Amino acid sequence: MLKAIEKKENIPKFIEDVKNKKSLLYGFGHRIYKSYDPRAKIVKKIAYDIFEIVGKEPLVEIAIELEKVALSDEFFIKR
Repeated sequence: MLKAIEKKENIPKFIEDVKNKKSLLYGFGHRIYKSYDPRAKIVKKIAYDIFEIVGKEPLVEIAIELEKVALSDEFFIKR
C-alpha cells in the first residue's frame, strides 16, 4: 500500500480512492478497536526511539503522514 502511494503528496488522492472503494486502507478500522488500537501506541513509541538512532525510511514518512490524515478524517473516525 505504501509503495503504491509512492510519496506524501499522493496521500489525498489515495484517501479519496479509499472513500470511493477504489483502494483499501490497511491497518485501520479493526472491528475490535472502536478508536485506536492500544498496541499501536506501544509500537509507535518504540519505533520513534529507533528512528532517532537509525533514521526513517521513505516509506515510514508516508506511513506517518497517512496515519495523521486518516486519524483526523471524519470518514475514518466514524468507521
